[in-house]
Amino acid sequence: MMSEISYRAATPADADTIFDMVCELAAYEKLRHEVVSGPEHFKNLLENKDRFFGYLAEQEGHAVGFCMGFYTLSTFLGKAGLYIEDVYVKESCRGFGIGKAFFKMVAQRALDEDCGRIEWSVLDWNEPSIKFYDSLGAKPLSEWIKYRLDGDAIGHVADIK
Repeated sequence: MMSEISYRAATPADADTIFDMVCELAAYEKLRHEVVSGPEHFKNLLENKDRFFGYLAEQEGHAVGFCMGFYTLSTFLGKAGLYIEDVYVKESCRGFGIGKAFFKMVAQRALDEDCGRIEWSVLDWNEPSIKFYDSLGAKPLSEWIKYRLDGDAIGHVADIK
């Protein structure tokens, strides 16, 4: 049985931890060779709360997942949006609702800040993630399979128990 997971906003002090998980994510996506960032980049990003956001999931004081994103703009809606750049959960902790909790936090942020949409991309071969995104009510948009939560779907995700 898995012990309790806690969630919190990521801070600049979490830069090393996030970088390590970014490298794990890149390896999973077969893109490790593309990682040119370092912990200092994440420290700088997390210091700029007006443009970027991040969350950590922790189990017994150890990070087991992260979510990071940034603000976008829809001129058609006349509103800001949120873009989820990465969601990552360590393999041993998958299937326990951590990803859903991250999406719930982002959806609540969108509601609190009157954002018009939430978008992200997924590699077209990542079937487990695609099935998860479909279960949220998100809609695929393009060959990278961008997803969007808007309208009632944001409230639906925010209300997930």
